[in-house]
Amino acid sequence: MAEQSFDLIVVGGGPGGYVAAIRATQLGMKTALVEREHLGGICLNWGCIPTKALLRSAEIAHLLHHLPEYGFAPVTAQFDLDKVVKRSRGVAKQLSSGVAHLLRKNKVTVFDGTGKLAGKGTLAVTKDGKPVATLKAPHIVLATGARARVMPGIEPDGKLVWSYKEAMVPTAMPKSLLVVGSGAIGIEFASFYLNMGAAVTVVEVMDRVLPVEDAEISALARKAFEKQGMKIMTSATVKGIVKAADSVTVSVESNGAVQQIVVDRVISAVGIVGNTEGLGLEGTGVKVDRTHVEIDAYCRTGEAGVYAIGDLAGPPWLAHKASHEGVMCVEKIAGIAGVHAMDPTNIPGCTYCRPQVASVGLTEEKAKAGGRAIRVGRFPFMGNGKAIAMGEPEGLVKTVFDAATGELLGAHMIGAEVTEMIQGYVVAKTLETTEAELMNTVFPHPTISESMHESVLDAYKRVIHF
Repeated sequence: MAEQSFDLIVVGGGPGGYVAAIRATQLGMKTALVEREHLGGICLNWGCIPTKALLRSAEIAHLLHHLPEYGFAPVTAQFDLDKVVKRSRGVAKQLSSGVAHLLRKNKVTVFDGTGKLAGKGTLAVTKDGKPVATLKAPHIVLATGARARVMPGIEPDGKLVWSYKEAMVPTAMPKSLLVVGSGAIGIEFASFYLNMGAAVTVVEVMDRVLPVEDAEISALARKAFEKQGMKIMTSATVKGIVKAADSVTVSVESNGAVQQIVVDRVISAVGIVGNTEGLGLEGTGVKVDRTHVEIDAYCRTGEAGVYAIGDLAGPPWLAHKASHEGVMCVEKIAGIAGVHAMDPTNIPGCTYCRPQVASVGLTEEKAKAGGRAIRVGRFPFMGNGKAIAMGEPEGLVKTVFDAATGELLGAHMIGAEVTEMIQGYVVAKTLETTEAELMNTVFPHPTISESMHESVLDAYKRVIHF
């Protein structure tokens, strides 16, 4: 089998890998991409995109139950679960096909198989154990992503205990379920099933839900979830499960006491593990720490010519972070002048539960822990005309500024459409905007985004509408 030579090889076709490959061809590099399963990766096929399609159905279900509030006669809200799932899968398939088209359009050579480092600048590609190709390139970018972490004792079995995959394609709607983990993935599934009519319990080992978010936002989220009927147990640990024919008894320890909770299904959402196995890292300078590859500011590993991006590398575990790293890494390889290392504090995080949660930068606690004197502004949605008109008065925008310089350190939101609005603060942080520019910015009326302006004003005792 003849060797094939390229300028750059990307292993993995997720949001980091395929974006890196396309950017490389734009810069004139002859590029190969190796993908073992499906283009678009977990995010597009089994994560970010299909879950949003499911959550859209749940949003409609919620609105149908509140029709009288908007002047409509009530209806019996019924849904066809098979069609809900089919729509979600169709959205994922459409976008995966779109990625394949983009790669063809940009003349990226795609290999269907598994890639393994096989010496300096060499990648062996196999499929079902059989050799497909031997590829050579001076630069190899590893973008193999991650998979769900499995907790001993609650391993997914595809029937009673679900991973994210089973949770996205239910064959029947469970009447009750328990979600282990209250990060973005766990809370999104909890929100979906709750709004589709299931009784939901969330178990979180930390002392609050959405533990990476600002504590004030986390508390408001919990209050909103519980108001909807979700049961939340924090500082709690699953000690074990007992399976019956069509139910699960979960032993949960909280505050020193153990209680038994019987549910139809369990969803395990307790983090991720990097896909480092089978990459041929043995005998190289690539270092792995707790299943994730160590990289420098430009995604270089300890092995010359080998790079790692996305979930395989460091946090945050977000698709848009992976895409940004892919572009940055390739541009650095190409010698583009002025390539900036990624600033993690400028990466937004979004959780598409109801209400939505979004944030960027430092929380109030982290800003204080860093020894900064800060100013904090808040503006509730109940003071915003558009939010009230939409029937979405529950929400808050919180901003954190450096008291000495006016630098925007962080922004944290909960409420309707905040996952769309957060980008305004992301641009502001990237441009190193201060409170002066934000206060002098004209926000359109009526929009929920006016709450962003008012929050800034509040930090400087100038709030108008509250």
